[in-house]
Amino acid sequence: MRKYVTEFIGTFGVVFTVGCAIFSGSPLAPLAIGAALMVLVYAGGHISGGHYNPAVTLGVLLRGKIALGDAGPYWASQFIAAFLAAWLAKFTAHPAFVHTLSTSGAHAILAAMLAEFIFTFALVYVVLNVATSKDQPGNQFFGLAIGFTVATGAFAVGSISGAAFNPAVAFGAMLMGVLNWGNFYIYLIGNLLGAAVAAIAFAYLNPDDVLEGRVGHPGPRSGSHP
Repeated sequence: MRKYVTEFIGTFGVVFTVGCAIFSGSPLAPLAIGAALMVLVYAGGHISGGHYNPAVTLGVLLRGKIALGDAGPYWASQFIAAFLAAWLAKFTAHPAFVHTLSTSGAHAILAAMLAEFIFTFALVYVVLNVATSKDQPGNQFFGLAIGFTVATGAFAVGSISGAAFNPAVAFGAMLMGVLNWGNFYIYLIGNLLGAAVAAIAFAYLNPDDVLEGRVGHPGPRSGSHP
Protein backbone atom coordinates (compact mmCIF):
# COMPACT_ATOMS: atom_id res chain seq x y z
CA MET A 1 0.00 0.00 0.00
CA ARG A 2 2.88 2.42 0.69
CA LYS A 3 4.00 2.10 -2.93
CA TYR A 4 0.54 2.97 -4.21
CA VAL A 5 0.22 6.00 -1.92
CA THR A 6 3.62 7.20 -3.13
CA GLU A 7 2.48 6.86 -6.75
CA PHE A 8 -0.68 8.80 -5.90
CA ILE A 9 1.27 11.65 -4.29
CA GLY A 10 3.80 11.84 -7.13
CA THR A 11 1.24 11.71 -9.95
CA PHE A 12 -0.92 14.28 -8.15
CA GLY A 13 2.04 16.62 -7.83
CA VAL A 14 2.98 16.36 -11.49
CA VAL A 15 -0.58 16.82 -12.82
CA PHE A 16 -1.35 19.67 -10.40
CA THR A 17 1.83 21.45 -11.50
CA VAL A 18 0.94 20.94 -15.17
CA GLY A 19 -2.52 22.42 -14.65
CA CYS A 20 -1.46 25.38 -12.52
CA ALA A 21 1.53 26.28 -14.69
CA ILE A 22 -0.53 26.24 -17.88
CA PHE A 23 -3.70 27.84 -16.51
CA SER A 24 -1.75 30.65 -14.83
CA GLY A 25 0.07 31.40 -18.08
CA SER A 26 3.54 30.86 -16.66
CA PRO A 27 6.22 31.28 -19.36
CA LEU A 28 8.27 28.71 -17.46
CA ALA A 29 5.61 26.00 -17.51
CA PRO A 30 7.88 23.39 -19.20
CA LEU A 31 10.59 23.95 -16.60
CA ALA A 32 8.05 23.74 -13.77
CA ILE A 33 6.66 20.45 -15.08
CA GLY A 34 10.07 18.88 -15.60
CA ALA A 35 11.25 20.07 -12.19
CA ALA A 36 8.14 18.68 -10.51
CA LEU A 37 8.79 15.25 -11.97
CA MET A 38 12.46 15.42 -10.99
CA VAL A 39 11.92 16.30 -7.34
CA LEU A 40 9.08 13.82 -6.88
CA VAL A 41 11.20 11.00 -8.33
CA TYR A 42 13.94 11.98 -5.89
CA ALA A 43 11.42 11.94 -3.05
CA GLY A 44 9.50 8.73 -3.83
CA GLY A 45 11.80 6.66 -6.00
CA HIS A 46 13.14 4.66 -3.08
CA ILE A 47 9.60 3.57 -2.18
CA SER A 48 7.70 2.97 -5.42
CA GLY A 49 10.26 3.50 -8.16
CA GLY A 50 8.74 6.90 -8.96
CA HIS A 51 6.77 5.97 -12.07
CA TYR A 52 3.93 8.55 -11.87
CA ASN A 53 2.99 7.47 -15.40
CA PRO A 54 0.90 4.46 -16.50
CA ALA A 55 3.10 4.06 -19.58
CA VAL A 56 6.22 3.82 -17.41
CA THR A 57 4.47 1.29 -15.20
CA LEU A 58 3.61 -0.79 -18.29
CA GLY A 59 7.24 -0.69 -19.41
CA VAL A 60 8.46 -1.75 -15.97
CA LEU A 61 5.85 -4.53 -15.91
CA LEU A 62 6.97 -5.87 -19.31
CA ARG A 63 10.57 -5.56 -18.15
CA GLY A 64 9.65 -7.91 -15.31
CA LYS A 65 10.51 -5.55 -12.47
CA ILE A 66 7.00 -5.43 -10.99
CA ALA A 67 4.24 -8.04 -10.83
CA LEU A 68 0.91 -7.73 -12.60
CA GLY A 69 -0.72 -7.65 -9.15
CA ASP A 70 1.19 -4.42 -8.46
CA ALA A 71 0.66 -2.85 -11.87
CA GLY A 72 -3.13 -2.66 -11.47
CA PRO A 73 -3.01 -0.70 -8.20
CA TYR A 74 -0.25 1.51 -9.63
CA TRP A 75 -2.48 2.44 -12.57
CA ALA A 76 -5.48 3.00 -10.31
CA SER A 77 -3.44 5.29 -8.03
CA GLN A 78 -2.10 7.27 -10.98
CA PHE A 79 -5.46 7.84 -12.65
CA ILE A 80 -7.28 8.71 -9.41
CA ALA A 81 -4.51 11.19 -8.55
CA ALA A 82 -4.68 12.73 -12.03
CA PHE A 83 -8.46 13.14 -11.78
CA LEU A 84 -8.28 14.87 -8.39
CA ALA A 85 -5.29 17.03 -9.33
CA ALA A 86 -6.93 18.20 -12.55
CA TRP A 87 -10.05 19.43 -10.76
CA LEU A 88 -8.09 21.14 -7.98
CA ALA A 89 -5.76 22.81 -10.49
CA LYS A 90 -8.74 24.08 -12.42
CA PHE A 91 -10.20 25.52 -9.21
CA THR A 92 -6.89 27.04 -8.15
CA ALA A 93 -5.57 28.57 -11.34
CA HIS A 94 -8.22 28.62 -14.03
CA PRO A 95 -7.78 31.79 -16.11
CA ALA A 96 -11.51 32.49 -16.00
CA PHE A 97 -11.13 33.43 -12.32
CA VAL A 98 -9.26 36.28 -10.65
CA HIS A 99 -6.77 35.04 -8.06
CA THR A 100 -4.92 38.16 -6.95
CA LEU A 101 -4.79 38.48 -3.20
CA SER A 102 -5.64 42.16 -3.47
CA THR A 103 -9.22 40.94 -3.85
CA SER A 104 -11.24 39.72 -0.90
CA GLY A 105 -13.24 37.14 -2.83
CA ALA A 106 -13.66 33.77 -1.13
CA HIS A 107 -12.49 31.95 -4.23
CA ALA A 108 -9.22 33.90 -4.41
CA ILE A 109 -8.54 33.24 -0.71
CA LEU A 110 -9.29 29.52 -0.97
CA ALA A 111 -7.23 29.21 -4.15
CA ALA A 112 -4.23 30.89 -2.50
CA MET A 113 -4.53 28.75 0.62
CA LEU A 114 -4.80 25.58 -1.46
CA ALA A 115 -1.75 26.57 -3.51
CA GLU A 116 0.27 27.26 -0.34
CA PHE A 117 -0.90 24.02 1.27
CA ILE A 118 -0.08 21.78 -1.70
CA PHE A 119 3.35 23.20 -2.44
CA THR A 120 4.34 23.43 1.23
CA PHE A 121 3.32 19.79 1.51
CA ALA A 122 5.50 19.06 -1.53
CA LEU A 123 8.43 21.00 -0.08
CA VAL A 124 8.34 19.30 3.32
CA TYR A 125 7.64 15.90 1.73
CA VAL A 126 10.74 16.27 -0.44
CA VAL A 127 12.88 17.57 2.44
CA LEU A 128 11.93 14.65 4.69
CA ASN A 129 12.52 12.05 1.99
CA VAL A 130 15.80 13.32 0.57
CA ALA A 131 17.42 14.93 3.61
CA THR A 132 16.26 12.79 6.56
CA SER A 133 15.54 9.31 5.15
CA LYS A 134 17.87 6.48 6.09
CA ASP A 135 17.38 5.10 2.58
CA GLN A 136 19.25 8.06 1.09
CA PRO A 137 22.23 8.61 3.41
CA GLY A 138 24.73 11.27 2.44
CA ASN A 139 23.18 11.93 -0.95
CA GLN A 140 24.55 14.81 -2.97
CA PHE A 141 21.31 15.93 -4.61
CA PHE A 142 19.08 16.96 -1.71
CA GLY A 143 19.84 20.65 -2.12
CA LEU A 144 18.94 20.46 -5.81
CA ALA A 145 15.71 18.60 -5.06
CA ILE A 146 14.64 21.03 -2.33
CA GLY A 147 15.54 24.13 -4.31
CA PHE A 148 13.75 22.94 -7.42
CA THR A 149 10.65 22.11 -5.37
CA VAL A 150 10.41 25.78 -4.41
CA ALA A 151 11.13 26.83 -7.98
CA THR A 152 8.42 24.51 -9.29
CA GLY A 153 5.88 26.02 -6.91
CA ALA A 154 6.93 29.56 -7.76
CA PHE A 155 6.57 28.92 -11.49
CA ALA A 156 3.21 27.20 -11.06
CA VAL A 157 1.38 29.30 -8.44
CA GLY A 158 3.48 32.42 -7.87
CA SER A 159 0.81 34.59 -9.46
CA ILE A 160 -1.87 33.01 -7.26
CA SER A 161 -0.44 33.05 -3.73
CA GLY A 162 2.95 34.73 -3.95
CA ALA A 163 4.64 31.32 -3.55
CA ALA A 164 5.88 31.75 0.03
CA PHE A 165 5.60 28.10 1.19
CA ASN A 166 7.17 29.37 4.42
CA PRO A 167 5.59 31.53 7.16
CA ALA A 168 8.92 33.27 7.77
CA VAL A 169 9.18 34.21 4.10
CA ALA A 170 5.59 35.46 4.16
CA PHE A 171 6.36 37.51 7.28
CA GLY A 172 9.42 39.05 5.64
CA ALA A 173 7.50 39.78 2.45
CA MET A 174 4.85 41.58 4.51
CA LEU A 175 7.48 43.68 6.26
CA MET A 176 8.77 44.67 2.82
CA GLY A 177 5.28 45.49 1.61
CA VAL A 178 5.22 42.71 -0.98
CA LEU A 179 2.33 40.86 0.67
CA ASN A 180 -0.69 42.18 2.56
CA TRP A 181 -0.67 41.81 6.36
CA GLY A 182 -4.35 40.97 6.26
CA ASN A 183 -3.54 37.75 4.40
CA PHE A 184 -1.00 36.38 6.91
CA TYR A 185 -3.49 33.76 8.09
CA ILE A 186 -3.49 32.25 4.59
CA TYR A 187 0.20 31.42 4.93
CA LEU A 188 0.03 30.30 8.55
CA ILE A 189 -2.82 27.89 7.84
CA GLY A 190 -1.67 26.71 4.42
CA ASN A 191 2.01 26.32 5.29
CA LEU A 192 1.70 24.76 8.72
CA LEU A 193 -1.08 22.39 7.70
CA GLY A 194 0.87 21.36 4.59
CA ALA A 195 3.94 20.62 6.71
CA ALA A 196 1.94 18.59 9.23
CA VAL A 197 0.28 16.47 6.54
CA ALA A 198 3.67 15.91 4.87
CA ALA A 199 5.13 14.68 8.16
CA ILE A 200 2.20 12.29 8.60
CA ALA A 201 2.68 11.02 5.04
CA PHE A 202 6.41 10.50 5.64
CA ALA A 203 5.74 8.60 8.86
CA TYR A 204 3.33 6.29 7.03
CA LEU A 205 5.51 5.78 3.96
CA ASN A 206 8.76 5.33 5.90
CA PRO A 207 7.78 3.47 9.08
CA ASP A 208 11.32 2.16 9.71
CA ASP A 209 12.70 5.69 9.84
CA VAL A 210 10.07 6.68 12.39
CA LEU A 211 10.80 3.65 14.52
CA GLU A 212 14.46 4.64 14.70
CA GLY A 213 13.52 7.67 16.77
CA ARG A 214 14.04 11.39 16.48
CA VAL A 215 16.97 12.81 14.57
CA GLY A 216 19.70 13.72 17.01
CA HIS A 217 18.12 11.67 19.81
CA PRO A 218 20.68 9.00 20.73
CA GLY A 219 19.45 5.50 21.41
CA PRO A 220 20.75 3.26 24.20
CA ARG A 221 24.49 2.81 24.09
CA SER A 222 26.01 -0.62 23.90
CA GLY A 223 26.17 -2.11 27.36
CA SER A 224 23.90 0.51 28.88
CA HIS A 225 20.89 -0.36 30.95
CA PRO A 226 17.38 0.48 29.70
